[in-house]
Amino acid sequence: MTIFEALRISHDKQREYVDAVLRTSGDTPERVDAYQQLKEELYAHETAEERYFYIPLMGHENGVDLSRHAIAEHHEMDELVEKLDEMEMSSSAWLSTAKALGDKVLHHLEEEEQKFFQMAGKLLTDKQKAELAEQYNDEYEALLQ
Repeated sequence: MTIFEALRISHDKQREYVDAVLRTSGDTPERVDAYQQLKEELYAHETAEERYFYIPLMGHENGVDLSRHAIAEHHEMDELVEKLDEMEMSSSAWLSTAKALGDKVLHHLEEEEQKFFQMAGKLLTDKQKAELAEQYNDEYEALLQ
């Protein structure tokens, strides 16, 4: 498995959880569960991804700007999650903020898969891609616990 395959598995979960959150309504157990899954997935993914994808890419001149941009987007998503945590789940403001988070997540995933992975593929060796996948998966699983 390469780092790209490992990240895509989480990306698919994020898409699924964003969709699940946006299909819910009000302060219901379904919304609480879907949102909790999304939060946990985002946290585990971005923490492990920064350590085992973006930090290694920063070791390459061509990877610095890309990594900074992606980490800035992670920060923006974290801020939206914090905002959601402080709002009433049954409010229309909560739903519009959840939609903004969903849009940001989906934009970020597409950008990673369409642009960042191609550039990173040229910067990392095959051995690095495999080692980073293993390290990412170990960290990701530990954070989900």
